[in-house]
Amino acid sequence: MEITICIGSSCHLKGSQDVIRILERLVSYHHLENKVTLKGSFCMGECTSDGVCVDVDGKHFKLFPSEVESFFNREVLEKV
Repeated sequence: MEITICIGSSCHLKGSQDVIRILERLVSYHHLENKVTLKGSFCMGECTSDGVCVDVDGKHFKLFPSEVESFFNREVLEKV
């Protein structure tokens, strides 16, 4: 599974660094390093939307740091 997090200026201001840190922690905690790849990407074309742009295997999401853990449980843990 590949998770891409936007690190462009707009998403950076919305908390992309926090989203990355939380995802890194969750991947490590659940020992998914061999199943989940985290990548950064500059502008993913959704700069005017609310939240940080996150793409999971081609499916797009907008997240705030407070939503990452429930997102991870729903979109990552249930699918790996």
